[in-house]
Amino acid sequence: MKKIVIDPITRIEGHLRAEIEIDENNIVQEAYISGQLFRGIETILKNRDPRDAGLLAGRICGVCTNSHFRAAITAVEDAYALELPKNAQIIRDLISLALFLQDHVVHFYHLHLLDYVDVTDALEADPKQTSKLGHQFSERPYANSHAHYISVKEKLQKFVKAGKLGLFANGYWGHKAYKLSPEENLLLLSHYLEALKFQTNISQAIAIFGGKTPHPQTIVVGGITSVADMLNPQRLNDFIFIMKEAKAFIDRAYLPDMKLLVRGYKEEIKQGLGKGAGNFLSVGGYQFDKNHRLFEPGVIFGGDFTAIHPFDARQITENVERAWYDGDDICYTDLNPDGTLKTAGNRDKYSWIKAPRYAQKSMECGPLARILVSYYQGNELIKPFVDSFLKETDLTMEDLHTTIGRNAARAIETAYIAEYLFRFINTLVENIKYYDTATWKQYQFDTLPGESGGKAFLEVPRGVLSHFVEIKNQKIDKYQVIAPTTWNASPKDSSGQRGAYEEALIGLTLQDSQKPLEVLRVLHAFDPCIACAVHVIDAKGKEVGKFKIEQNCLL
Repeated sequence: MKKIVIDPITRIEGHLRAEIEIDENNIVQEAYISGQLFRGIETILKNRDPRDAGLLAGRICGVCTNSHFRAAITAVEDAYALELPKNAQIIRDLISLALFLQDHVVHFYHLHLLDYVDVTDALEADPKQTSKLGHQFSERPYANSHAHYISVKEKLQKFVKAGKLGLFANGYWGHKAYKLSPEENLLLLSHYLEALKFQTNISQAIAIFGGKTPHPQTIVVGGITSVADMLNPQRLNDFIFIMKEAKAFIDRAYLPDMKLLVRGYKEEIKQGLGKGAGNFLSVGGYQFDKNHRLFEPGVIFGGDFTAIHPFDARQITENVERAWYDGDDICYTDLNPDGTLKTAGNRDKYSWIKAPRYAQKSMECGPLARILVSYYQGNELIKPFVDSFLKETDLTMEDLHTTIGRNAARAIETAYIAEYLFRFINTLVENIKYYDTATWKQYQFDTLPGESGGKAFLEVPRGVLSHFVEIKNQKIDKYQVIAPTTWNASPKDSSGQRGAYEEALIGLTLQDSQKPLEVLRVLHAFDPCIACAVHVIDAKGKEVGKFKIEQNCLL
């Protein structure tokens, strides 16, 4: 066996390390995924005022900030049994759904695309043929003029001639695993650049109701504070205008680009590269009328799509057998002399990430899980989006359970959200029109229960996010977070079950063990977000403090 170490894995949020064991044929036999920084937000929240939970928990991450902010506030509201006004729920949903659009587009173009696009090969493209190519995937391709592609090509040439590839540096350019033509590479890179503008505009939309981004601050226990923005027609119009522009980019660039990628890498899809254990988890949500919600809750075991099991929060447990914890204490272990993780023994610990399990099974969550669960639960809204994409690309639902399939599921979901997001806006406008302007549930904090517990389960861009809080004497006594990447990037558990990342790597063949591009493709497809707070250390090795983590009961 030969061991390959990738550390750090870039184009993700946080610090992730992968150790891969391959045989003499370069086929992956085992994988160890390690979160490399301690996540201690639970310690920071202890003894704080519950009403401040959102402001603090939102700092878990600079990427998914409104997700943690909202989940923390929702958990506290659950503890106090507070019912939200309809408008507050809608505005929270609009902030969240805008983040879905931003996160998915940024992930595909800026974090993952270069795993499939050879930047240097694009310099050989014919701009005129590239323009013709665009019409193969869209009736109205985005920014598809001959002059536009000439301009993009000139920009790339300037980078190369100056010897300063910048954000395109250090890629595995020329790798045999790249399969797109020069024109396909140029087209996708042109949208890479356009997506930078998209990201900025969506951030502005989130800030309209969030106050700012990252780290919005308008979600409070009992409702929202961005009342003036909700009642200002110009602010509503600004949000709607940005969403319409975003939808145009998604429909005319992102979705067609995903169809192009599927065509270029159809062989890998049909080979089932990146397929995991087939266990999928979704908690559903985003109800916009009495009969419709965007996503359905449910659980799939072993790839059996004919049997969707109901979600039951009581089935969630956390395992720390292979994580750097020992009971209530942090238990970091040294590396091997060669710098690799200690993984030889079944009880060796190799990650700061715990191992959540549902019904004792390792689960995958995220866009693919939501698509599969909602589709097979009979969600009539999402079905046409899935069926249309599968028909145009000649794929099956089973094909989505692959590395590129995960990307396809994310693109389908993005187009779906971009369409139905306007239903939420229409409902908000109708409420205001008929004088329903309530945005906050009035309560008297001193009269609320001194001891209580609450939880929140939300679907966020990367998957299932859950926050748990226990309150004593009107202060946070215990706090627990299970983020989507905690599910997907978990280490092995006491029974040896791999996490979703690890399972998806098994059986993968590397064309060049010195350039493990195939490994990066698998991991990037999950959109890793190793969001964490770091325990205090001294760079010189001096101990400056000891910290203890409560192993909290989840429910």
